[in-house]
Order: sequence, then C-alpha cells, then structure tokens
Amino acid sequence: MRILTGLQPSGKLHLGNYFASIKPMIDLQNEGSSDMFMFIANYHALTSAKDAHLLANNTFEAACAFLALGIDPQKSTFWVQSAVKEVLELYWILSSYTPMGLLERAHAYKDKVAKGFDTKHDLFSYPVLMAADILLYDSNLVPVGKDQIQHVEIARDIALKFNNSHGEIFTLPEARVDENIATVPGTDGAKMSKSYGNTIDIFADAKTLKKQTGKIVTDSTPLESPKEWQNCNVYNIAKLFLDDDGQKELQKRYEKGGEGYGHFKAYLNELVSEYFKDAREKFEYYLNNKDKVDEILSIGAKKASTIAAKKMEKVREIVGIY
Repeated sequence: MRILTGLQPSGKLHLGNYFASIKPMIDLQNEGSSDMFMFIANYHALTSAKDAHLLANNTFEAACAFLALGIDPQKSTFWVQSAVKEVLELYWILSSYTPMGLLERAHAYKDKVAKGFDTKHDLFSYPVLMAADILLYDSNLVPVGKDQIQHVEIARDIALKFNNSHGEIFTLPEARVDENIATVPGTDGAKMSKSYGNTIDIFADAKTLKKQTGKIVTDSTPLESPKEWQNCNVYNIAKLFLDDDGQKELQKRYEKGGEGYGHFKAYLNELVSEYFKDAREKFEYYLNNKDKVDEILSIGAKKASTIAAKKMEKVREIVGIY
C-alpha cells in the first residue's frame, strides 16, 4: 500500500496544514504498515508565488518544518517535487487525456476565481499536475482535506481514460479523509488558509501566536453567561488538541459561564504552544543545518526518481514519444 501526499511551500505552516495533512501522514508513517511518499509541492506553489528568492526560501523552510514535525526519512520517501522532472512530462501527457469539462467543474478553481484570483492556465490545470504527482508513483491512497477530494477524483478519472486506451498502466488512487478534521477552521470560521489570512501558525513566536489567537471571531455573549461551544471558533480549534475527556471538560467550562472568550483564547494559546514545543526546537536545528536537510532531500529524490523513470519509460513507449 503506497500513500502519497504533498504540501505547498507557500509560507509558514499553520494548524490547517498540520491537522488536515501532515499529522495524518505522520501517524500512518509511524504505524509502519504502508509505503509512505511525501513531497514539497514547489511547482504547485508557482500558482501564487512570484518572488523567486521567497519561493526557494519557503521550500527549504518547509523541508525543515516537515522534518521537525515528525517526517522520518528512514521510514518515508521525502523529496522536493521539482527534483523529479518526470512529473512535468507526465503532466503534459495526461493533459491530452483530460476533458476541459472535467477541469471546468473543479470546485477549487471556481472558488479561487470567486475570491479574486487571476484566471491563469496554471491555476486551471492545477488538478492535472496533481494527477501526475499521484499517478507517477502508483499511489493507492492520498490523504487530503475535504476540499481536495475532487482533485483526487479527477486524477482517478484521468487514469481511467488513459487505462481504457492503453491497458492497466496507472493505479487508481483513493482519497483518504478523516471526517473529524477534514476542514480546520480559521480565525474567522472559514477554512484555515493563508489565502484568506485567517491562520494560526505552527512556529509563530509567543507574541505572534497571542495576536493570531486573539483575532478569532466570537459572539458577544457576556462573560458571566453560559456559552455555546458547538459553533464557537475557539472551541472548534482547541478540540483538535484534546482527547474526549479534555473536550468534555472544556464544554463544561463553556456551559458553566463565568469565563469570557478571552479566557478560552488564552487556553488555546497554551495548547498550541505546548503541543509544538519540541517541534519548534527541532525546526531551529534544521534551519541551522542546511547541509543535513539537503542530504535528506537528495536521498529521497533519488528513490522517487528511480520509480518515476521506470513509469515514464513505459508511458513514453505507449504514447509514442521517440
């Protein structure tokens, strides 16, 4: 069973990145029953990154962050997307098997356009590149947030069209979603995303973390009154860090009254700070040991490249690339 995921190096990692993508992959990695493939999707980041120095720096920092959060290069194949050039070749070949209507129905693209993003080809064809990422390595499962399920389904549709024409060449992937944490709410209650400016960053310093948690939108219920936890943005973020008993205890605090939302935000601040304490120390170590990080990425890229080269040799022959 091969499981694959990628995350864009589009800036500082936030809780949405961690709980919807990184943590599930690390948990699967540590179970040891699957072949884990994890990459930094720097080609995908070009849809929004226009500063070359910033993208390169973000890519390195993302590698440091992933390692600090628990990706183990001894257990997982870990590399930077652009180190395996076959993914772009497959992207182009798959484009000839991708109906326009399939991409026009992509929810993520329509959502971005509705929010004012430029209508460019890279954003429109994003699902095809994602399909190449998935199919190149014969991925069986792709852990994603709920909003990304459709992209995995598109990859599956493209694979089916190719296979129907040429035989069973590509493995048909399945999306894997944890329904409890598929969409992590941001400080405004919408999906947490850097694009929306509503994130709580994993490696934020104490001052920044306090500012970000302080921005969480709440209602105007008076301090002394009981409060509803079910639809509270603070609670819905805090519960990600709590087991069942911890969640029940926090619910009782809401229902009892006598505490304002400022108290709950301070509690969330403590949860985030303590949970990522060790990861922050490891992050600083990797930032100051670039050679070590580069070595890890190089080893992962060689393994991924070996698999990609074999797959593309077969694909080239099938489609007639001389």
